[in-house]
Amino acid sequence: MKRLIIFSGTLLLAAAVFAFNTVSPLWKIGDKYNISFSSNDVGGIFKVFKGTINFDEANPAASNFDVTVDVASIQTGNALQNKHAKSDEWFDAAKYPVIHYTSKKIVKAGAGYQVTGDLEIHGVKKEFTIPFSFAKKGAGATFAGTFNVNRNDFHIGKPGGDVADVIKVEIAVPVTK
Repeated sequence: MKRLIIFSGTLLLAAAVFAFNTVSPLWKIGDKYNISFSSNDVGGIFKVFKGTINFDEANPAASNFDVTVDVASIQTGNALQNKHAKSDEWFDAAKYPVIHYTSKKIVKAGAGYQVTGDLEIHGVKKEFTIPFSFAKKGAGATFAGTFNVNRNDFHIGKPGGDVADVIKVEIAVPVTK
């Protein structure tokens, strides 16, 4: 029985050491990030972005993202549009204050990467894949990506109307270790 306990303890210790060694580096999000959106009709940025980024370019499978965008930080360049975007007709910032993305899987894809995870906007959660690049420079790096979101998939605004259904999103996030 003692041997079984010692053997089990040794296995647990080995598993803990292995798990510790496969943890991806934690990257700190810099202040000069850009989360912008555009269509033929409207465009703007979100001013508040935060989260946790663990990423190892040599082992993307061990990496993960958990990030949020503050909906109330939307800036379109027009105070009336900002107020309208935050209202219950669009994002409903009072009820759904953040856009949240949590990765499930990160893979190498050509010259860049793809992250697949859960995107939650306006209380609707959907699996969503985002292509991105990772460019190192000195002690830092930048994650960048461009993708489209169909606002109707997340019940943002009424379908059709003055605003396009498909919104282009561009992200540039500088990070340091």
